[in-house]
Amino acid sequence: MASKRRILVIGGGIGGLTAGVALGRKDIDVTVVEIKPDNTVAGVGINIPGNALRALRRLDLLDDTVNHGYTFDRVDFHDSASVHLATVASKLGIDGVPANCAIQRRDLAQLLEKACVDSGVDIRYGTTVETVTPAATGVHVRLTDGTSDTFDLVVAFDGIRSAQRKRIFGVEPVHTGYSVWRVALPRHTAVTSNMYFQGMGTKAGLFPLNEKTMYLLHVTPEPGNPRHDPEQFYELLQTRLDGYTGLVGDLAAGLVPTDDIVYAPIEEVFLGGTWYRDGVLVLGDAAHAMAPHRTQGAAMAIEDAVALGEILSRPGAVAELVDEFQERRFGRCKMIQDASKNILLSEMNTTDQDSLDRQIEFLKNDLVRVAHQVDDELNTAF
Repeated sequence: MASKRRILVIGGGIGGLTAGVALGRKDIDVTVVEIKPDNTVAGVGINIPGNALRALRRLDLLDDTVNHGYTFDRVDFHDSASVHLATVASKLGIDGVPANCAIQRRDLAQLLEKACVDSGVDIRYGTTVETVTPAATGVHVRLTDGTSDTFDLVVAFDGIRSAQRKRIFGVEPVHTGYSVWRVALPRHTAVTSNMYFQGMGTKAGLFPLNEKTMYLLHVTPEPGNPRHDPEQFYELLQTRLDGYTGLVGDLAAGLVPTDDIVYAPIEEVFLGGTWYRDGVLVLGDAAHAMAPHRTQGAAMAIEDAVALGEILSRPGAVAELVDEFQERRFGRCKMIQDASKNILLSEMNTTDQDSLDRQIEFLKNDLVRVAHQVDDELNTAF
């Protein structure tokens, strides 16, 4: 009888925990290491679009996700005064799966952690990789908890600052010139879908996370990728939201200095050629971080994890199976990364009245067609 395949997953975020479930449920021996001391989650909320919800359904996690979140099937676009411009009905809600489910990050992290434990996954918090050495029978790994072991494959879901990507490929994330501010707020009764508001060279957005909570986001130019002092987040966000009226203006006026504001640069990574070298496969944001403008960054990581579990459950040499995996995933991830970047640039290039008027005309007349083209691509198999 053949021995179980053994996989080490680096990173206990959304991608890493989903990989733990996907691999563990295929009777693969999985260890997940996470450098944080516990399942603490940074950030506010996240939207999981229909393509990623269908991936979670393959792991029997759809119902738990939907029960903790808020589903919706459209995106509403407005100007900075909250005047409605267009509605895009999502095409991602097929096969009995919602088009979108927004959820608090901590809720998603907790249900993924439980699913890992139920699948027999060994999760080690406060632990990461010290050395990785290719060996004749796999990959020899020394961990920071003092243990050593040999695995058939190391999968690095270690995020946009991936130490493994930097070590193996020497690639660092590239700042787009823009950043996003987020803050959780009590859900306003008008917020029943994803709502965007086009400003002059900026964009605001509102996401429902559940019946009681939503979050406000604001995308702004931040040339030079400054590291703002968190003590100044409240004042800086207030200044950047100046000029928005209507619903966003009212919400901005209600912010207080004690609100937990999260600031993050919008950065990109795309490894060309291969994501695999010397027994290590780099995935999720570590391989293809993208702008959040199609809400597909975490979705691509979830798809990575589920596809990897399905492919590695089959017999065959790991390197050959990884080649098949990469062939399936490269084009799809690059397509959605490019689509997200194009949205970011078109919205941020509204620096005078003429360009703002052109963007508003696009939102009114062409946005539905362009958005549905991407949805059609995402409705294909991953």
